[in-house]
Amino acid sequence: MAATDLLNRRSNAKSFAARAGCFVLTAFLAAISVPASAVANAKYAGYVIDVNTGEVLYATNANARRYPASLTKMMTLYLTFEGLDAGRFMKSTRIAVSAHAASEPPSKLGLRAGSTITVEDAMHALVTKSANDAATALGEFLGGSEPGFAKMATNKARALGMQNTNFRNAHGLPDPAQVTTAADMARLGIALRKRFPHHYPIFETRSYRFGKTTLRSHNRLVGSVEGVDGIKTGFINASGFNLVTSVRRDGRSVVAVVLGGRTAASRDAHMRELLQRHLPLASRSREGNDLEPTRDSTLVALLEEAPRVGPVPSFRSTDENLSNVEVASAATADPITTGSLGLPSAEGTWAIQIAAVPDRAGAIRILEKAKSDHDGFPASVEPLVVEFSDGSSLLYRARFVGFDARETAWATCRALKQKGYGCWATR
Repeated sequence: MAATDLLNRRSNAKSFAARAGCFVLTAFLAAISVPASAVANAKYAGYVIDVNTGEVLYATNANARRYPASLTKMMTLYLTFEGLDAGRFMKSTRIAVSAHAASEPPSKLGLRAGSTITVEDAMHALVTKSANDAATALGEFLGGSEPGFAKMATNKARALGMQNTNFRNAHGLPDPAQVTTAADMARLGIALRKRFPHHYPIFETRSYRFGKTTLRSHNRLVGSVEGVDGIKTGFINASGFNLVTSVRRDGRSVVAVVLGGRTAASRDAHMRELLQRHLPLASRSREGNDLEPTRDSTLVALLEEAPRVGPVPSFRSTDENLSNVEVASAATADPITTGSLGLPSAEGTWAIQIAAVPDRAGAIRILEKAKSDHDGFPASVEPLVVEFSDGSSLLYRARFVGFDARETAWATCRALKQKGYGCWATR
């Protein structure tokens, strides 16, 4: 063989080896970008989003329709939190258990038809044991019936931008028409965190005493992974093992979703893997708290469901009689975020909201009662009713404005919560 031919063959062999090496490296990188648990699993979907920026850090089948299973209970709790904050009921309110609720299959508390359960016990039963009988009782209480709840929940999903989600019940037991997506479940998880920071800590509950029974959480990541503060597990045969997880650590904040796990253990392991891989890539909030998303279009829509409340007249009277409370108008729906709402500053920059009700007189009565029940309001604080519309109905927010510091506003909220009021603070 000529020396030239030998050199050419050696050169071609090296070139082929180099190309093969690049192919192997590319295949390897592709393989590690798709977790092993996702391989050959038709039910799988995964999603990780940076809550500080709205950047999607990971997405596989994120908008493919799947069955939510007990992730449905996230919406049941969302609507319960709304009802508490609107003053329609309190945590101590007792709700009836229908024969339909009592007949739900496990997981359940074993509630008897004709008995009652408090709203607070029902909420904790959903978060820990994922009790289907408690979920149905709560859904029937909220919506008047299971179909009524389903309509309410689906309408709320649309208002939150969950365009690929339909609800048919409050618990997540099988229904072919009850579907969602990984992206929609992340959206709901973020909405729960941002809209209800005062209720959200319930998702960290690891055990809860109900009667003589201790209910233990199905969510094994809470307490075992640093920074995880919820949210919910779920399983039916049609869905596989589902999990929505929120984690906040060192100023970074993500919500991650795994749908269609083969087992609870493999689902949890995959979630740990996603968090380990993607949390370090998330941005750091300068204040260590969630910032409004700016890049992901789905989250922008979530937080821009309505413009912020425009300029409103401030109420300056400090008379103990609140019958002259001013009404400020908001042109559109109640935003989800607890960020700046353009409230009058009065003497300070913080406000608290204790209710949102269908009539102005009702909002005024709630403010009057709160002022009577709590004698610790700072002198700078004033009552205010803010009118807003969701496009189909008019509601009135009952607020106190003029707190000079976040700590003062939240301290007042804590005191009011002890007296049975729903309350959250906003700047």
